[in-house]
Amino acid sequence: MSAVKGLERWHTVIGNGSRPAELAAIIREDAVFHSPVVHTPQQGRDLVVAYLSAAGQTLGNNSFTYVRELVDGENALLEFTTVIDGIHVNGIDLIRFDEDGMISDFKVMVRPLKAVNKVWEQMAAMLETMKS
Repeated sequence: MSAVKGLERWHTVIGNGSRPAELAAIIREDAVFHSPVVHTPQQGRDLVVAYLSAAGQTLGNNSFTYVRELVDGENALLEFTTVIDGIHVNGIDLIRFDEDGMISDFKVMVRPLKAVNKVWEQMAAMLETMKS
């Protein structure tokens, strides 16, 4: 199962702080990222790494935890919770892996609306600082 192998690597990378070089090592060059706050899919390893790294910095605080994990062949769904500036965030990461366990598609969904707005605010600021 490609997702089992890929998830093991994913958990290691996020446990290390979602460092860009480590993320790049587990993401296909042609990967696609679907953001809960950006209308169009972001295509290519560099963009996927930028978004996932920013998400790791934004969401990956001491309250972040995966609360449920479902795996089916090449797909994994991970439900997470975290708190940002006092706002409870509940979301899912829907990840597709290739046969080598590399991430080929990554979709994030977040709820409730107040959390989506907070994630957008924090992610925009994080991505802006990464450009500098």
